[in-house]
Amino acid sequence: MAVSYKKLWKLLIDKDMKKKDLRIATGMTTTALAKLGKNETVSMDVMLRICKVLQCNIGDIMDVTEEEKKG
Repeated sequence: MAVSYKKLWKLLIDKDMKKKDLRIATGMTTTALAKLGKNETVSMDVMLRICKVLQCNIGDIMDVTEEEKKG
C-alpha cells in the first residue's frame, strides 16, 4: 500500500496556506513535512493535528492506493 497527499496540497492551495504555515500551525517537525512531500507515511498524531488545523477529515487530505508493480 502507498499513500498520496495530493488532496492535502490542493486543500492548502484552496486555503491560501503555505507548507511552512501548516508546519507552524500543527507544530510538526520539518522531517514530518518532508515525509509528506515524498508521500511517505507519518504518524497518526501528525495527521490528526493537520485535520484539526484544516478542519477536515483524514480522507480529505490523503488517499491510500495500491503500490505500482515495478518490472
